[in-house]
Amino acid sequence: MSQTKYIFVTGGVTSSLGKGIIAASLAKLLQARGYRTTIQKLDPYINVDPGTLNPYEHGECYVTDDGAETDLDLGHYERFLNVRTSQANNVTTGRIYQSVIEKERRGEFLGKTVQVVPHITNEIKERIQLLGKSGDYDIVITEIGGTVGDIESLPYIEAVRQLLWELGDNNGIVIHLTLVPYLSAAGELKTKPTQHSVKTLMESGIKADILVCRTEHEIPDDLKEKLALFCNVKREAVIQSIDASTIYDVPILMQQEGLDTVTLKKLALPDNVVPDLTNWNQFLQWHKNPKNEVTVGLIGKYVELQDSYKSILESFIHAGSVNHVKVKVKSIHSEHLSVKNIEKKMQGLDGILVAPGFGERGIEGKIKAVQFARENKIPFLGICLGMQMAVIEYSRNVLGLKNANSTEMDENTPDPVISIMEEQKNIVNKGGTMRLGAWDCHLEKGSLVQKIYHGASEISERHRHRYEFNNNYKKQLEEAGLVASGVNNETGLVEIVEVPAHPWFIGVQYHPEYKSTVDNPHPLFVGFIKAALKHQKEVKQ
Repeated sequence: MSQTKYIFVTGGVTSSLGKGIIAASLAKLLQARGYRTTIQKLDPYINVDPGTLNPYEHGECYVTDDGAETDLDLGHYERFLNVRTSQANNVTTGRIYQSVIEKERRGEFLGKTVQVVPHITNEIKERIQLLGKSGDYDIVITEIGGTVGDIESLPYIEAVRQLLWELGDNNGIVIHLTLVPYLSAAGELKTKPTQHSVKTLMESGIKADILVCRTEHEIPDDLKEKLALFCNVKREAVIQSIDASTIYDVPILMQQEGLDTVTLKKLALPDNVVPDLTNWNQFLQWHKNPKNEVTVGLIGKYVELQDSYKSILESFIHAGSVNHVKVKVKSIHSEHLSVKNIEKKMQGLDGILVAPGFGERGIEGKIKAVQFARENKIPFLGICLGMQMAVIEYSRNVLGLKNANSTEMDENTPDPVISIMEEQKNIVNKGGTMRLGAWDCHLEKGSLVQKIYHGASEISERHRHRYEFNNNYKKQLEEAGLVASGVNNETGLVEIVEVPAHPWFIGVQYHPEYKSTVDNPHPLFVGFIKAALKHQKEVKQ
């Protein structure tokens, strides 16, 4: 295919309709037909990236191999497609403006007045086409964040309008995701919000080619006819997206609705291959028909918002499916954990995961959770800050260094078993300056973690941290039974710790959840759920 085709996904009426899931589902269906497909997200906020945003604001920050801090939707794209994303797959308004201002400072605009149109819109168009021009993809799906009519989204919508005109017929289409609400008092579905949303889009000069209607109830045919007539789209292009029991059902539902078929028709692409969804259906089959159930405690400090730990929760689903296990996640706020209530809070857990995070809030609760898992021989997985808490807990309660801490929490601790990385000491700017992206790690021969990684001696995992294991305490800790089983050969940084005397106790400095996909569940999560099931059976005996 010589010409890359572009699909733009916009949203109307309300946010959180699931543009990311629809985009990922369509990409999956096109990929299953043999088309090389990727997705990018354009975010209308002025932050340069989500790296400095509080998880309560925007959910988790997802990190790619090349170290980009991105929107959590990129996680969905990778989990669905099993294709790695990069810096180019997520663009924010902040980054667009930053780039244009830098060009202006360099004098690239030859003294012209710099304006939203054409300078900002040209920059957006350039970014949209970056992946398309690489020659690696047949189809690029671009998801526009926010809702149509928002002030912040206007430059993106204008850039899409121009691009559709420049690309010519059959090379670019717009899928508009909208809401068809159900009014229980009237007992009927209402199409007016969708009509208004499409009208707002048309006022910006864009005609929707396909309508995807989010709904809680089946949309009858006469209503679809009405939507087609008043929104100026073909009847076959009115697609219902009904609430599904899991996000992984959505590609199957979209296939049944014919979203991929109508998309290919609009892009004038051959539709002669039946999508191969064998692996996907296998995964769904296992996920929906588990033979066992385990309860895992997720100990974190952002648990009120489930999107804060999105990748971890999805990794549990992937690992559960392979193990034929339903993973029930019990979210426990680390701030509310104390010596008095820990027994009660941890009751009935088959595994304990201490989650990543930053700052000193809720730290002592995390340390108590680690101690509980270690002393009661419950399978334990600590991620990033969770691994650091495991080191602190072991130093305090086994080594006897009562005031051991991380310099992040206590600058003056007498035993800084976790300290700031050397290259981080003089950094002032907080955004994009952490240790980010994929780094190699060497696994110790004969360690538990090597078995989990199927005997591999070298692995590559993604990071997002500023503080690290203090190697001055390595010898002491190892002699006391906390082994460094994974090390970065280049820097000497301890990436993995484990306790051989414990049935399953692992802390990792990196974020394994970022690499878990439907096709490749992450071995650490698979091993952890396996251990949780084994523990449950032993307790019952």
